[in-house]
Amino acid sequence: MKLIYVRAVVLTAMVALGGPARSQEQYPSKPITLVAPQSPGTTLDILARLYADRLQKHLGQPVIVSNRPGAGGLIAAQAVAVAPADGLTLLIANSGHAILGTLNKSLPFDPVRDFAGISMIGETPALVVVPPSLGVRTVREFVALAKAKPGTINYASAGIGSATHLAGAYFSRQAGIDMLHIPYKLGSDILSDLIAGRVEVTFSPPAFTLPLLKEGKLLALGVSTAEAMREPIEVPSVRSAGINFDYSTWYGFLAPAKTPAAVLQKLSRAIADVSEDPELKAKVQVQGITPRSIALRDFDGYIGTEMDRLGPVLKDIGDKVNN
Repeated sequence: MKLIYVRAVVLTAMVALGGPARSQEQYPSKPITLVAPQSPGTTLDILARLYADRLQKHLGQPVIVSNRPGAGGLIAAQAVAVAPADGLTLLIANSGHAILGTLNKSLPFDPVRDFAGISMIGETPALVVVPPSLGVRTVREFVALAKAKPGTINYASAGIGSATHLAGAYFSRQAGIDMLHIPYKLGSDILSDLIAGRVEVTFSPPAFTLPLLKEGKLLALGVSTAEAMREPIEVPSVRSAGINFDYSTWYGFLAPAKTPAAVLQKLSRAIADVSEDPELKAKVQVQGITPRSIALRDFDGYIGTEMDRLGPVLKDIGDKVNN
């Protein structure tokens, strides 16, 4: 009788200890929602759908893209921040996510501490893009014009707190010029106003302006990498003009901060695996994004380091927005 009792106790303990492990091994047991902070057809939406299709096959559950555009990514971020930390609601984001707290002092969540990095998937530089009608052909000429007419050069971005807003503000600081920020809701409006000369410059990922650059309707004066761009068009580095403009937009996946480590690890491995798919790689590169994998705590560390490096310009942006 005692032997039977001891076996029962041991069996009960094994079941209790094995329960959480088995539930994590079974993840995901339900469909996953991938929240995108931009509207359909934008870079983040395209990336979300590329990965959703492949992750669905890899994980054995539907991965549904939910577009929550607006407020510079705040709406999407809040939807994920308050979701259960079970790995079934994820966020695909870019650099703009990390500065939400700088722009919104009364947020009910912290865009850094309340999220856990799953995996960075790539990054893209910024191009300094102007219309030919502006009459400048180099970064030096552009900076000279801006210094001669302080506060009169308008730079267009995809909205307050967007990666293009940050890029423009950072360039202004590094070049020692004063420009006026013009936020837009639609990317197509930025392009039409640039061509018409209603705004003078934007600091955009290459894919956004590439067709118009190839047609000669817009000009790329410089790229925010240490080396010049050689493909698909040739663009000198901004650094070659004597300006330390080292900037890139990162793209990656985030989850609520309290998501179990085993779930984060499984997601990270799945994303790493599908990122190696040649067809996906090619489609990501068409968006002007260079694939780059940084996972879990290293991804969190990367975001923190970038925020520290860009601290002064983040403070400038926050002061202007909150005053």
